[in-house]
Amino acid sequence: MNNRPSRDFIWVQVVQIFATRSTCLKANGAILVRGNRLISQGYNGSPPGRPHCIDLEECEIGPDGGCIRTIHAEANAICWAARSGLSTEGSTMFCTSSPCYTCAKLIVNSGVEKVVYLDEYRDPHGIELLKECGVEVVKYGE
Repeated sequence: MNNRPSRDFIWVQVVQIFATRSTCLKANGAILVRGNRLISQGYNGSPPGRPHCIDLEECEIGPDGGCIRTIHAEANAICWAARSGLSTEGSTMFCTSSPCYTCAKLIVNSGVEKVVYLDEYRDPHGIELLKECGVEVVKYGE
């Protein structure tokens, strides 16, 4: 019997580690994987040069109940790949939380083929959009 962990198990561990780098009190992480290799990573955080929630000890809550000071982990992972000149076409995104609607639109347009998430975001519209657009969506462990 082989006790070797699955790749998905490893990527879930990795995305949880990146979530610990969040500078927002609503810590989340996201990674992009293609060809069984990590190509990009992201976590919730303010734009460079702007105050961080963890330093101010509070989030700036918008009308939808989310922090408006931070850039979501999924968007940061896609942006980092773009800045680095890495294609996200055909990749899989692992997220600690299912994507919000805005991040789901970015995921669709960036060519991500599959999203694996751990916990559900408060608004299911992101998951619905991903499925409508043909992106495979999997809740890890189900």
